[in-house]
This record gives sequence, C-alpha cells and structure tokens, in this order.
Amino acid sequence: MSWHIGDLPHDAPNLIDQTAALLHDAFRGRTEDWQDLPSAREEVMASLASDRVSRVAINDDAGVVIGWIGGIPTYSGRVWELHPLVVGRPHRRRGIGRALVNDLERKIAARGGLTLWLGSDDENDETTVSGVNLYENVHGAIRDLAVVRGEHPCEFYRRLGFRVVGLMPDANGPGKPDIFFAKAVGGSDRQHG
Repeated sequence: MSWHIGDLPHDAPNLIDQTAALLHDAFRGRTEDWQDLPSAREEVMASLASDRVSRVAINDDAGVVIGWIGGIPTYSGRVWELHPLVVGRPHRRRGIGRALVNDLERKIAARGGLTLWLGSDDENDETTVSGVNLYENVHGAIRDLAVVRGEHPCEFYRRLGFRVVGLMPDANGPGKPDIFFAKAVGGSDRQHG
C-alpha cells in the first residue's frame, strides 16, 4: 500500500468526514473525548484554523484518510501541542504514526517552533502512574513510568524522542492522570545554560 501526507483541505468535506470518523473510531470507549461523530467533526474543523497545522495520511489507491495529526501553537509559536494523533487500526505499526509526527515536526520548525509537547491520558489503568497517589513521589513516578497493559502510546512517543516532562494527577478523575511528553524540534536540542 502506498500513501502520502498532505494538508487536510478546508474544501474537502469527504476527507473531513473520514478524518472525524477515524478520530471517533480510535478513541471510542478509551476516553471521554470524541464519543460521537459530531464532537469528532468539531475537533477536525477546529484543526483547520489558519494558525494551526492539520495533516493527513491518505491511501493513494483508495483515496481515503488512514491517519491524522494536528498541531496547535502556544507560547507565541515557540511551543506547539501535538493534538491529536490517530492512525486507523488496520494501518498501525507500519510507520504512518512516526511519519506523521516527523512531518509535523518539520512543519512547526519551519514556523519557528522550538518544542513539541503532548498530553497522553491514562484513563484505563494502562500505566504505572494510574490508580496511584502521584503526589507522594511525582519524580519517581515519572522516572519509573511503564506500560503495564493495553495500548497506551507512551513507548511509541519515547521511541520518537519524546521525554516525560510532567504528570497532572487526577486530570480525568481520581487516579486517572494526564502524562505530558515534550521534545525539542527545529534544531532546539542544544544545551541551554
């Protein structure tokens, strides 16, 4: 299967609907967000704002969306949030997610971005930071973070060079944290001092 990455066009309702369906399918039952198609479509439409980046991976043979990534500028464009990233279930573990992240990094570096960050919730007890009192030892919890079951993407992000930079305890309810990852982009991996 061949595929390519490009901007999600504002004037392509079919691709927008496919992207919303992809988002809804990937997160249905895993998180509180995007549990219906209207909320997923609303997220996709928000990604088309002129200051944001919205990129899709499209299957060249079928012309369908198989992956999507978005970027939101913060801190005057020096820091960008990766939000969201999704690859269709049949297309996972084929390098599409990695390619989408690498593409987003290039796009934001070209816009002057220095840091890319993301939050990855653990609402389903998939990591060692779920179901525990993180206030007792935040640094140790970050250091020892591991996936214990399920499909939590923390190892995927680590393989791409992201580092855990923080935790938000109880972000999604008692014992259900948000895990913050970040990495330098655009040549910003130099030492600061």
